Amino acid sequence: MNKSKDILVTGFALFSMFFGAGNLILPPYLGFYAGPDWFLVTLGFVITAVAIPIFGIMAHAKLQGTMYDFGKKISPLFSSIFCVLVYGICVVLPSPRTSSVTHEMAISPFFNSSSLLTSTFYFILVFIFAMNRSKVLDLLGKYLTPIIIFILLAIIGIAIFYSPDAIQPSKFENPLVEGIMEGYQTFDALAALVVGAVLIISINLNYSGSPTEKKRLIFKSGLLAGFGLFIIYTGLILAGSFHNSEFAFGITRPELLLGLGNKTLGSAGAILLSVLIALACFTTAVGIVMGTADYFKGVFNNSKIAYTITAIIGSLLGIVMGQFDVGYIIDVAIPALMFIYPITIILILLNVIPEQWASPTIFRGVVITAFIFSIPDFLKILMPSESINALIEVIPLGKFNLGWLIPSLLMFLVLNVYRHFNPSNVS
Repeated sequence: MNKSKDILVTGFALFSMFFGAGNLILPPYLGFYAGPDWFLVTLGFVITAVAIPIFGIMAHAKLQGTMYDFGKKISPLFSSIFCVLVYGICVVLPSPRTSSVTHEMAISPFFNSSSLLTSTFYFILVFIFAMNRSKVLDLLGKYLTPIIIFILLAIIGIAIFYSPDAIQPSKFENPLVEGIMEGYQTFDALAALVVGAVLIISINLNYSGSPTEKKRLIFKSGLLAGFGLFIIYTGLILAGSFHNSEFAFGITRPELLLGLGNKTLGSAGAILLSVLIALACFTTAVGIVMGTADYFKGVFNNSKIAYTITAIIGSLLGIVMGQFDVGYIIDVAIPALMFIYPITIILILLNVIPEQWASPTIFRGVVITAFIFSIPDFLKILMPSESINALIEVIPLGKFNLGWLIPSLLMFLVLNVYRHFNPSNVS
């Protein structure tokens, strides 16, 4: 193996699979509404959209398996249900959203065609790429990602160095929390579990070397991808912040990104940005469909038929959901994210830390705690009521949709202290 080249190509491929619809339209919006508080929203966004996902890749490097391995310490049944839920959410929400964003920003401004036509053509191409997986890593790493990065850096650089003097005040009461919650909408914690499994399989198909060498390749590629995401996110947030006086409050996320493209790159901005959108969104959709198909292929004894059927179903769901507008898909996603994200974050962190701090009993206790304390956040969105709001008020950080965090941390500490003094009673 040419180690440096392999790290670069794999890191670019991983970056491109992470960098989809939400990663493009969310950061400028945060910066736009944060104004001078751009640093705080950046910090919050980086926690949930960079740090947690890259920890997920690190966990994959450690486990050298599939998403199923993330929850197997709890029970085989839990892990299977969790995998089905995550893959189901991914093919129904973030994957179709890539098509919706592509239509609103890359197709609709130039062509008078329906969103259904866009999603149909889009997911036919996704299916073709998913069925030719051996070429995906090289295609993404060598050709598509450098183009994406080049166009983005051009927009960010011009936006930062040629910005108005005035910045409108922040519209956020708590910029840090807004950044954390907006990071949920990238789905990148879930993406880490999905594309990490794709990465493991692709590396096993394309690279020779010992398990230790492959682990180092994944680890270093994850760091490279994380650094790239951090630079791009920070730049896009800065661009939105520095130019927030040039757009009306109430502007949508896609409109803001298109507006920044036009202001920074002039008449060519819309065309260049359209190419960027199509490439970034497409690579994410391919990664999600491939990851889902890989999982069900494994469930059915490495069946190629199961892989093909799952890829077809994932593509058909993409066609159906992808015809809806971006705002609708984002709103629909909120209850699902409030439910699945806390459990996902806990599983990622528990799989990253040393084994002696994460026994099966600790896994079960902390995940159950996170699940119980995430229920009020889920119900608040799905069926708001005064009693639910009253309950949330008494839970630490509950009003910030983070009511699961402190109870989970306390459970982790209590179980580890108990294990320390009673090692034979905690397995």
